[in-house]
Amino acid sequence: MALQHKPDAVLVDLMMASHTGLEVCQALSSLSFTEVIPIFIISGAPKSLYKDFCFTLGARGYFEKPIDFDLLKTQLAATLARSGKDLRAEPRIFMRLGVKMRGVDQKGEPFEILTSTENVSRHGFTCGVSVPLAENAIVELFLWTKTARRFAGQARLVWLEWHDTALMPTGGFRFLEEPREWIF
Repeated sequence: MALQHKPDAVLVDLMMASHTGLEVCQALSSLSFTEVIPIFIISGAPKSLYKDFCFTLGARGYFEKPIDFDLLKTQLAATLARSGKDLRAEPRIFMRLGVKMRGVDQKGEPFEILTSTENVSRHGFTCGVSVPLAENAIVELFLWTKTARRFAGQARLVWLEWHDTALMPTGGFRFLEEPREWIF
């Protein structure tokens, strides 16, 4: 149904008759055509049991029953306001690549961090960002392997998002030019 109707968001109960909310969340967040659809999990189970795992699978929110509808509306509105800016121009695949990012942080201080991508496309990627970055920050990206450090190109921060359980935010980046050394 999500492929046919392309909903703005999906609310799914963790425990259902034919499939679990975990299965639905994993399936939708794994397909490049549906991975941008925000998924909100609703559950009677305590947050401590499933919340982290749901976020790992791609959920954007986790709500215990009885549902705090004001909080749900607030998070849904914030997610939908941002999701219009995150329309994917090309398919992405889940792939972890070791990368080094270099640039200037929000305070104008130079930084260099090692991180890994969460998913990649021909002209972009998402990854954890452990330094505070300004809106539209530009970074240099290097592929990081045991034997080589190859310059991939410069990329602009397109969006930055915190999950409740994340130690650092996730950032979406788009290359400014055709990447020099990239996986595609």
